[in-house]
Amino acid sequence: MKNITIFLDTNVILDYLQSREPFTEYANSIFKLCADKKIVASISAQSIADIFFILRKDYTVYERKNMLLFICGICDVIGANKTMITNALTNENFNDLEDCIQTECAKIAGVDYIITRNIKDFTASRIEPILPEDFLKVIEQ
Repeated sequence: MKNITIFLDTNVILDYLQSREPFTEYANSIFKLCADKKIVASISAQSIADIFFILRKDYTVYERKNMLLFICGICDVIGANKTMITNALTNENFNDLEDCIQTECAKIAGVDYIITRNIKDFTASRIEPILPEDFLKVIEQ
């Protein structure tokens, strides 16, 4: 297997952490590959903050911190800087700022794929967006 690098969109991380059906099987498989160091994954610092907030109704602060520490232990975390934010704000090909910032982080990470369940949100990306289940098929080859 080629050293494949990926960027995980927030929705895939939430699928994993919340066991969201019918997506959890694919997310679990991807995170197992990350934990086993068979692929290198990056996530954005923004995803960490967003997930911490989203999970507030279901988990304590302690539980959320531990979940995210685990994710940080198996994924690289890319922070957005002023240039990346400015690029996202001036990019007319994206309507969603969060998705554009995710793409800027993925570019910095130099990944092969953006793993997301919202392919349409990343059609303007120069990095190929791919569904989790399709990504798993690609790496099986």
